[in-house]
Amino acid sequence: MTEADELARRRAGQLPLDLAGAPRFEAEAFLVSPCNRAAFEMISRWPDWPDPALLLLGPAGAGKSHLCAIFAQRSDALFVDPSDLMTPQRLAASPPRAAIVDGLDAVEDETALFHLMNFLRESGASLLLCGRRPPSGETVALPDLLSRLRRAPVVEIGAPDDDLIRAVLEKLLRDRQLLVDPGLVDYLALRLERSLDAARAFVRLLDEEALARGRRVTRALAGELLEALRSS
Repeated sequence: MTEADELARRRAGQLPLDLAGAPRFEAEAFLVSPCNRAAFEMISRWPDWPDPALLLLGPAGAGKSHLCAIFAQRSDALFVDPSDLMTPQRLAASPPRAAIVDGLDAVEDETALFHLMNFLRESGASLLLCGRRPPSGETVALPDLLSRLRRAPVVEIGAPDDDLIRAVLEKLLRDRQLLVDPGLVDYLALRLERSLDAARAFVRLLDEEALARGRRVTRALAGELLEALRSS
């Protein structure tokens, strides 16, 4: 949970409902920049992948879940809970065309993941595995699984760059139909945590606070909320 999420939670009793809806995860809503272009292009290439399995790596809030959603729309992929991996027996009756494990770092049953990867490969299915860091001997104890993971191609998403943060802020403000002070986007881009989730949470908080006070979205209001986040 980001700082903006936490502040919004604390003020929930004072704020109106969020009417902007959940974030959109269509391909058209994904903002491509140098930090994520290679990953977006690889997802868009499916099923023309160099290997049935693909590792998508990047920090929290970089857009991995959005790319998972795009891949799921393209491939009708099955989302597999990393904390409760499906066994081949559960999938044998109706093997999926593709599968997604969004949270490689959260997998505890390495043997189950190894068997799942083997089953999907043998059944001709694709597998998208998402994590924050490359698999290594320090993070993966099962040698066979580590070997299999290391053979999979890797695409990485970097932390959002300045251009992407600005583009995301502009889109979020536009989606909420907010008229803002000139220079507000640049002001926020320099001060917010480098995370798409943080940008989304702060714009929601800014919108809610402006509505609650009956005020426009101004740089002064944004600065007040940023200061509240720093002291919370």
